[in-house]
Amino acid sequence: QAQLVESGGGSVQAGGSLRLSCVASGRTFGLYAMNWIRQAPGKEREFVAAIDRSGLITFYAASVKGRFTASRDVAKNTVYLQMNSLKSEDTAVYYCAADRLFRDPGPRSIGHQEYQYWGQGTQVTVSS
Repeated sequence: QAQLVESGGGSVQAGGSLRLSCVASGRTFGLYAMNWIRQAPGKEREFVAAIDRSGLITFYAASVKGRFTASRDVAKNTVYLQMNSLKSEDTAVYYCAADRLFRDPGPRSIGHQEYQYWGQGTQVTVSS
């Protein structure tokens, strides 16, 4: 059974850094684009970043561009999200999501059905 497991979340002060990891298993996830989606308290899910199958092409939300970097290690079936210069508004549960389609959905609410596989999420808390 396909499974995505995130890790690396935690609490950090504003200006700090965290690196999230997402390990995929149970499918040939090398065929899937991988995405990071987040949901802040009381808010809807929003797109953060996407990385294509090769790991060479990425999309980022405007709010994180220049601060966050997505990468993937195909051999390890793992994707990463390096988050630098964190702000309090980055506080959210971060989800890894996989889908065959690679795209930038833009600044809108993300529906659960839009991505085929989801992880359980990892909490990121940034204090100011």
